[in-house]
Amino acid sequence: MKRIVLFLATNIAVMLVMTVILSMLGVNNYLSAKGLNLGALAVFSLVVGFTGSIFSLLISKPMAKWSTGARVIDNPSSSTEFWLVSTVKTLSERAGIAMPEVAVYNGEPNAFATGAFKNSALVAVSTGLLESMTKEEVEAVLGHEVAHIANGDMVTMTLIQGVVNTFVVFLSRIAAYAVDSFLSKNDENHTPGIGFHIASFVFQILFGIGASLIVAWFSRQREFRADAGAAKLLGDRQPMINALARLGGMAPGELPQSMAAVGISDKPGWAELFSTHPPMAQRIAALQQLR
Repeated sequence: MKRIVLFLATNIAVMLVMTVILSMLGVNNYLSAKGLNLGALAVFSLVVGFTGSIFSLLISKPMAKWSTGARVIDNPSSSTEFWLVSTVKTLSERAGIAMPEVAVYNGEPNAFATGAFKNSALVAVSTGLLESMTKEEVEAVLGHEVAHIANGDMVTMTLIQGVVNTFVVFLSRIAAYAVDSFLSKNDENHTPGIGFHIASFVFQILFGIGASLIVAWFSRQREFRADAGAAKLLGDRQPMINALARLGGMAPGELPQSMAAVGISDKPGWAELFSTHPPMAQRIAALQQLR
C-alpha cells in the first residue's frame, strides 16, 4: 500500500509542480475571454506531461545508485563479483547491447535495470538475491534485467507515462472549465479564476490515479516480455521458472518507489491493478506456455 501511494503521489506531484512553475512563468495562456484555447492547452499539456517523465529518465541511473546505495563493480574483488560481471557481459553480447554497469546493493531479494540509454545502462542485484538463489537462478534474473534493457523498456515506459500525463493535464482543464462554466452560467461576465484552478487540480489528481492504472498495465505486459527474453538469452525457460518460483516464496525486497517498476518482483496484494508486476503464478504459467 505504501509503495502504491508513493508511486501515485510522486507522479501527480511532478505534474502539479510543473503546472505551478509554468503558471509562474506565464506559459499557461490557454484561457481567454472566449474560453479555452485548445491549441495552447495542448502545448501546455505536452510540456507538463513529458518534462517530468523525461527528466526522471535522464537521472534514473544516478538516482538508482543513490537511492539503493548500489556499489558499481569497477574492479571485481571476489569470485562472486567476477562471475556477476562475466555473466552480464555474456548476456549483453547475446542481446546485442553494450555492457551495462554491474552493481550490488544491500537488501532483501530483488534486482533492477535502469538507464536512459540502451547502451549505457545499469544492472544491479541485491545481496539478499545472491545469498538466497542458485547461480542458475541468479543468471535467469540477470537475463530478465538485460532483456529489459534490450527491449528499451525504460524509454518505452517514459513515453507511455508522458502520453498519459499529457491527457491527464489536458482533460482535467477541460473538465474544470466545464464545471466552472456550469457554476457561473448566470454570470455573463464571469472569467475563470481560482475556482477553475482548484477544480483543475482536483481533476488532475483523480485522472492521474486512473492514468496510473494504464501505466501499471503496460508495465505488467513488459514483465512477461522480459521473462520470455531471459528464457531466450539462456536458451532454456526452466531457470527463469525456477527463479520466479523461488521469488514467489519470498518477501520481495523493498525498492524506492521510483525504482519499483524496474525490479524483478513486486508484492501486488489487494491492489493488483496498480501493481507494476504480474503475480508470480501468472508469469510462470506464461513461461510454461512458451514454445
